[in-house]
Amino acid sequence: METPASASSQTIPPARRRRRAWRIARNIVLAVITLIVAIWLVLYITKGRFLRASFERFVGGQTHRAVRIDGDFQLYFAPFKIKFVAERMTIANPSWASRPYLFDAARIDTRIAPLSLLWGKRRLYWLDLVDGKVDLEWKPDHSTNTWTFSEKKGGKPLDFPRIDVANVRGTTVRYVDPRMQVLADLSIADIRSTDARIGKSVGVQGTGRIRTAPFTLTARLLTPDATVNRGQNQLVARMRAAGNVIDVAGTLPSLAEIEGVPLSVAARGRNMADLLGIIGVAIPNTRTYRVRGQMVKDGADYRFTRLTGVAGATDLAGTLTVTTGERLHLDSMLATKRLDIIDAAPFIGYNPDIVATKGAEAAAAAAGAASGRLLPDAALPIATMQRFDADLRWTVGVVRSRNVPISNVDLTLALKNGRLALSPLTFAMARGNVASDVVFDTRARPSAVRYDIRLTPTPLGRLLKGYGVAEAGTTGTIHGRIRLDGRGDTIHDSLSTARGRIAFVIPRGDLTTGNAQLSELDVGTFVQKMFEDKLKEPVRINCGLVGFTVRGGVAAADPILIDTSKNVILGRGGFSFRTEGVDLAIRADGKKFSLFSGQSPVGIGGTFAHPKLDVISNQLLGRAGAGLGLAVVATPVAGILAFVDVGDAKAAACGPVLAGATAAAQRTTKGAPRDDVGHGTTAKEENGKASGGERKTQRKKFLGIF
Repeated sequence: METPASASSQTIPPARRRRRAWRIARNIVLAVITLIVAIWLVLYITKGRFLRASFERFVGGQTHRAVRIDGDFQLYFAPFKIKFVAERMTIANPSWASRPYLFDAARIDTRIAPLSLLWGKRRLYWLDLVDGKVDLEWKPDHSTNTWTFSEKKGGKPLDFPRIDVANVRGTTVRYVDPRMQVLADLSIADIRSTDARIGKSVGVQGTGRIRTAPFTLTARLLTPDATVNRGQNQLVARMRAAGNVIDVAGTLPSLAEIEGVPLSVAARGRNMADLLGIIGVAIPNTRTYRVRGQMVKDGADYRFTRLTGVAGATDLAGTLTVTTGERLHLDSMLATKRLDIIDAAPFIGYNPDIVATKGAEAAAAAAGAASGRLLPDAALPIATMQRFDADLRWTVGVVRSRNVPISNVDLTLALKNGRLALSPLTFAMARGNVASDVVFDTRARPSAVRYDIRLTPTPLGRLLKGYGVAEAGTTGTIHGRIRLDGRGDTIHDSLSTARGRIAFVIPRGDLTTGNAQLSELDVGTFVQKMFEDKLKEPVRINCGLVGFTVRGGVAAADPILIDTSKNVILGRGGFSFRTEGVDLAIRADGKKFSLFSGQSPVGIGGTFAHPKLDVISNQLLGRAGAGLGLAVVATPVAGILAFVDVGDAKAAACGPVLAGATAAAQRTTKGAPRDDVGHGTTAKEENGKASGGERKTQRKKFLGIF
């Protein structure tokens, strides 16, 4: 049996049912519209000020930051655009940041396109921003930064909306990178745009500090229209710091992103050491330089490639990688075609500008050396050397030098935890080769320093050509080794405490006759040769050794012995790295009879900076006095007897000489121990014993003791 209700529903016509559904839908729509209008009206009347707390919570949840508005707040439709006004608005920084706010603005007044919020492409019809402050800071471990809105690495970064009309005034940006020790405070020029176009470039200027070096910065955003539309950002910037000018230019995918972006860089200044000193890296001083290349940031690495430039009169090319982290590391490969010898002066502690204008002695004085000395006394930058590591490979084609021809330089440098090793350092010199290993270990106090320098057989004529020696007719060679160990934080101090051996060996060869005879002061033979035009007749060198034993920074001849076909050259005495004093006596005994021979030592004195040659020795004056006496009491011919050389010099056994042995191991050709080469002391007497007066003189000269 049907109920009345079911019967009634069956009797309602379809048209009536459709009208009823339409009325329901209409009422719902009217209710929604009424609600929207009511909401709009409430918002318009109240300006949406009651939504402040809700807005703060919503934006804070989206950014994972605390958001606060301490002044006026408005959020409503006016009439169909969303109007947003906030005064004294702040967005907090993460708790680890050094300042409380990522963003702080005195006033924000904007009109927002409502539908753009639904599609994720935010658009602002209008923006008026007054006194905005942005604080951009990296976390010390570089795992995140303040403008990444997530606690996780790789969170969503800051993104810019499209802005049709903008009026931005008084904007400042602070940038901090604790790892690189960079702090920058920047001011952005006022921006006015219409129809989403700014038109002209936007300027940025400011100051800051990299480590302890202050700098100034000026930059321009060349494509601000592309920037506000999330396009590419063409930037040019110039920084001035520590007397250097650094220019950077490139196109960034976003204002806050340089990762993997190639940037053009150029730098110039008075001294490249000042440039790298900004980031805490110590290198030798340079003369005025300019260099350019390309930089790409790749994580913790800053890679500089296509580097070209000059420093002083020296060209440079290569690559450099700076790796940041707990410990800074530099890795570089450099190539130089021509190196000016003056530009190499800083490697031993000289200022190249002073060397170029005033000479090595003035440069040494500027480096802390006492007056009249050559060895630099500038301390190694111990603290800096212990803060960073470095690896360098540097090749040089030719070294410009007045006296000694040097080429094919190949240097490998390694700095690790304060231990600096130049190993190996090789180069060609006068058709010979030099290989060396030099170590400065600053972990020991004072620094432990080792010098190991080896010279392969090198032509004497070529080596000494720049010092006035004729290359023609001189065919002898020389090879040797310097091995010294010392303690000190300067080159002077390390050599002043050095112990070791210096030995240069001269094998069989020819030497210009004039050189050998002048060493002997054989007046008779020299005059004969001069008149017979045979001054350059070669003299056969059988063997030779110039050796010194170094103790406490004082080098004693041990021995100086050169055996030629005509004479035996002997040297005794020494020199001091402490005071740079020299006190040597060189004597040549003839192997054949000579009527007019001084046969007396030639003294070499003075200092490294001002050596003196004493040809008229006390012994020669004594012979002259004896000759004068004989001439007076006998006949003038008898006076000649005082200058006669009977030619009884003892020829040297070349085995110990060529082995670089000490004086105690030297022998005559008959196997007898030599008694004329001293005993490895600084005494100049033939028996190797110094007189009281000589000891006092040398104590003052070598040790500085009065």
